[in-house]
Amino acid sequence: MDKGYSAASVKRKLSSLRSFYKYLLRLKKMDRNPLSGLNSPKLEKKLPVFLKPVDVDRLLDEVDFGDGFAPMRDRLIIEVFYCTGIRRSELINLNLRDVDLGLSLLKVTGKRNKQRLVPFAGELKKDIEDYLLKRSQLDDLQTDAFFVTVDGKRMYATLVYNIVKRALSKVVCMKKRSPHVLRHTFATSMLNNEAELNVVKELLGHASLAATEVYTHSTFEELKKVYKQAHPRS
Repeated sequence: MDKGYSAASVKRKLSSLRSFYKYLLRLKKMDRNPLSGLNSPKLEKKLPVFLKPVDVDRLLDEVDFGDGFAPMRDRLIIEVFYCTGIRRSELINLNLRDVDLGLSLLKVTGKRNKQRLVPFAGELKKDIEDYLLKRSQLDDLQTDAFFVTVDGKRMYATLVYNIVKRALSKVVCMKKRSPHVLRHTFATSMLNNEAELNVVKELLGHASLAATEVYTHSTFEELKKVYKQAHPRS
């Protein structure tokens, strides 16, 4: 590590060496494991990357996505990610029957086929209605998928990733510009506006509260940053 290797690299190499020495012990080529008792370095926990409220406003209110079906769809994808916090795979697998405009609910199928209901607000409902009208006018619809390509087929992971990356590139310079950034932004925004941790856990579809608690660290780090900037004796 003194030579500049990251903790993750060192941990990975140590794991390989441990396996190698266990193999040699099994073959009786050695009588002891020279790595026994050597602890791996602790990995630094990375905080989730998220957008600031001003960047979200610029993204949804100022960025010109263009005209036509694809631009409307692309903007709606961004909006759905931010307003619901669903995963990329969950968005791709949404079907028409999973979107209840009457109740303003999404029925989302998450990991291990676990389903949950995620509410959405009136502004998103209006944009969904406009999108569905455009979608119905496509010439060659081949699927009941909610989000479709211009050819009428279900969206795929790379396309969704590129749509989000291209959109985020217009408002932020951060290295990470993926759909998960919008999921992180949703969770952080909810907690910053006093949503209960358990509620955010359910909305995100996390199996345990520990996975959701990482966002409390994000909000705390933001509070510390504001404190240092604002307090005269910080």
